[in-house]
Amino acid sequence: MSESRRPIAWSIAGSDAGGGAGIQADIKTLHGLGCHPCTAITAITAQNTVGVQAIYRLDPADLRAQLGSLAADLPPAAVKIGMVPDVAHAVVIREALDRLDCPVVLDPVLVSTSGASLSDSPAGQPVWTMAPRADVTCPNLFEVEALLGRTVRDDAAIEAAAAEMLERGCRAVVIKGGHGDGALSMDYFHDGTRGAWISNRRIDCESTHGTGCTQSSAVAAAMARGYELLDAVVIARMFVNAAIREALDVGSGPGPVCQGGWPEMPADLPWLTLDAGAARRRPRFPAPGEAPIGLYPCVETAAWVERLLALGVSTIQLRNKHLRGEALAAEIRAAVEAARRAGARLFVNDYWRLAIEAGAYGVHLGQEDLDDADIGAIERSGLRLGVSTHCYREVARAHALRPSYIACGPIWETKIKQMDFAPQGVEALRRWCRTLRDYPLVAIGGIDASRANECIAAGADGVSLIRAITQAPDYRAATLELLETTTSIA
Repeated sequence: MSESRRPIAWSIAGSDAGGGAGIQADIKTLHGLGCHPCTAITAITAQNTVGVQAIYRLDPADLRAQLGSLAADLPPAAVKIGMVPDVAHAVVIREALDRLDCPVVLDPVLVSTSGASLSDSPAGQPVWTMAPRADVTCPNLFEVEALLGRTVRDDAAIEAAAAEMLERGCRAVVIKGGHGDGALSMDYFHDGTRGAWISNRRIDCESTHGTGCTQSSAVAAAMARGYELLDAVVIARMFVNAAIREALDVGSGPGPVCQGGWPEMPADLPWLTLDAGAARRRPRFPAPGEAPIGLYPCVETAAWVERLLALGVSTIQLRNKHLRGEALAAEIRAAVEAARRAGARLFVNDYWRLAIEAGAYGVHLGQEDLDDADIGAIERSGLRLGVSTHCYREVARAHALRPSYIACGPIWETKIKQMDFAPQGVEALRRWCRTLRDYPLVAIGGIDASRANECIAAGADGVSLIRAITQAPDYRAATLELLETTTSIA
């Protein structure tokens, strides 16, 4: 994205004199994630790393003037709302939001890290005033308890709290788990249709001032950049993890987190699971072997498997969507036997039970297949596992399984099947290679001989393709060229 055409994102929040939270944290976050930050201040606080000494609430008319000025010249691609001191301010904000058409992220800032109350209204009334207009509401555990008037700590209570917040008008909820107990920090997301836990190991750091503001404004920034909500939640979690790791040692109390640029470090990638138990019991699959994956054709029949193995292909996938019953089982057995004779690695697409029965080298699953697959059975069988991904939420879900390899794409437009995802390009592939460098990464989507060269040069361990071989005028020549390309660069 051109630096001169950054999307505009608003922060409506309070000012932190110490620079650790509030408007100041939002500005650094929005800028770090490639947005132009604009601000409308609700209150000015006298605070530092030790605590909040004073709060000066602006008149609602002053807030209305700021919002009107921004709307006249700098319309937002997303809005983040933080500290709202009372219902009068909430009404002004709600009126402004009703004239906008963009994602809205609401962070119910009720109490500061040091324990100071930041709202005059009881029971979070400003939050309930604005929540129906926000695309997602992002309270931490203490804020959920204040909003609902009860203790919310264990997994079931957190899921029930999210359901109640949805019933009370929230469109979607992210309950931030940074204040929870245990070795993992676990956020819970629900949008009324899908629920997910976003988890990572808790970072040992006392300087965490501004984490909540940073995380919620990161969601807004990612949505301003065009990312879908759950993708934005994953990106925000990565961003705040990086900010905690780089936290500053300033002041006498807990220091502020340090907001950087787009998050890419493997250590900051969370894992996404559909239930909390799975987040704590992650499988781990064997590596795909010592040799790079290299050329990784995807073919429909055992006959094609044999043809390509004879030319020197060492990793191959059988993807048959037409056969059923015994005919399919026989095709898989024949492909497995051909690979065994050639000493090659054969992955079976989708049909994990038949792959286990036939003794295949591995199984490859798409995201839609993960819901029905018995991951534990695949792990116990000793098979390798590959997983297709197309976006941050899918990468986080694959990371939860610690598979043998992760496939990312489409890098270019593909004609094989209708895709819900636009081509990502080589620069995105390079970013995925940096973030997923703990895994062999396979590039997928629209790849031919020249593009295979680009993918391997970008850092991919392998390239998967179909039409460039099976529909080539001379499949032998096409295969040999691809083998030379992927082997010479790898």
